[in-house]
Amino acid sequence: MNRREFTKSAITLAAAGVTVPTLHTKPATMKKIKISKVSSNFEREPLNPYRFKGSAITDSWQAVAMLESESGIRKVGLGTQGVLWSDSKVFAAHSESAGNALMYAMSEHALQMLKGTSFTNPVTLLDDLLPEVLAYGKKITGNPDLRKTFALNALVCVDNAAWLLYAQENGLKQFDELVPEAYKPGLSYRHEKVASIPSFSVGTTAERIRQAADEGYFIMKLKTGAPGTQQEMIEKDIAFLTAVHKATGHFETPYTKDGKIPYYFDANGRYEKKETLLRFLDHAKKIGAFDQIAVIEEPFEEANEAFVGDLGVRVAADESAHTVEDAARRIELGYSAIAVKAIAKTLSMTMKITQLAYEKKVPCFCADLTVSPILVDWNKNVAARLQPFPGMSVGLQETNGHQYYKNWERLMSYHPKAESTWTRTKKGVYLTDASFYAESGGILAPSAHYDGLFETIG
Repeated sequence: MNRREFTKSAITLAAAGVTVPTLHTKPATMKKIKISKVSSNFEREPLNPYRFKGSAITDSWQAVAMLESESGIRKVGLGTQGVLWSDSKVFAAHSESAGNALMYAMSEHALQMLKGTSFTNPVTLLDDLLPEVLAYGKKITGNPDLRKTFALNALVCVDNAAWLLYAQENGLKQFDELVPEAYKPGLSYRHEKVASIPSFSVGTTAERIRQAADEGYFIMKLKTGAPGTQQEMIEKDIAFLTAVHKATGHFETPYTKDGKIPYYFDANGRYEKKETLLRFLDHAKKIGAFDQIAVIEEPFEEANEAFVGDLGVRVAADESAHTVEDAARRIELGYSAIAVKAIAKTLSMTMKITQLAYEKKVPCFCADLTVSPILVDWNKNVAARLQPFPGMSVGLQETNGHQYYKNWERLMSYHPKAESTWTRTKKGVYLTDASFYAESGGILAPSAHYDGLFETIG
């Protein structure tokens, strides 16, 4: 985003009553960092099929970006690619590997743009990169309507590397020190526990969901939007709701105000009409499940601007809230929660969105992208600092990698703080204790495995 575009978007947000930080939010003491070398790599990780949006992913690419500054500091940033999630049209138009290759090419393009340039603030750096990376993505995918989330997903590894470089160059030792003053209010809370939210793909049995409840998980992401026509979809979704409520509706939890298990449904934009969603909600009322619905995420495609503030349930924006401007528009349409993804839309953009939500008194929670263990803690640093979600006493973070990666334990071994108390779920929650905040979830520590991918680069 250039200065003129930033000013234009700032005016738009200001008109909506949103406080907009100035373009340069850095303290005067922050260094100007010149990037002398860049590189990238990726690793393919097989998945147990994860079904949503009427399709499934079976292979996850872990994109890795390296930035080296003129002063000789080298940092490596990670990103997990989510092609189906970020733009299902790209996923449908190509093989799974080709879709991943296109996103990886955009990450590499961003790195080449950075070679020899300087920056002082990763947030501003992202503003500069996003328009051109999106334009490049439209060109190579042949899709003039490529979603901004696809470009943001491609930029996660680059953005993370920039934050790590920024931290070391400026002597910043903890996550809280990284957050610019303009965005601190939205990330100012400190939860002692964060809910670990597993995700169950379309077609999961109610018995499997009950099993998770028996294991201590008290809130679970339940994928709806079953394959087929809209009529077939709603019939399957209603049957699923009935089965889930019968299997788990009676469970109790200490983490909600009413003591009941909350339902978190995610349709991933599969519902074409508001009337169809109303059928789902009417059935929930009929079987006594309605009051336990904590949130319904992204029921419609983003082009569907139906007002959702009159449904009687909290509706969350996810992939449609690409940028802070898009999030502001969703709030106007009655969306009363935002699923934020530092691991899918970049930490830089997430800071902007969480601050907007804080000022608008719209609660946020962290959603996953089936990311690797290190990225789980990038997300957890955000989830632990978000204001409490209404009716709940802990932070909220979806994390489903342990369910779908075939080699999860090997990936866990790459985490520099793998043995820390806050890396493992205990009875449905992560313990975000004093050590978690002191060590920033381990995200500022180097990973020997991923750093080793660039050992041969002089």
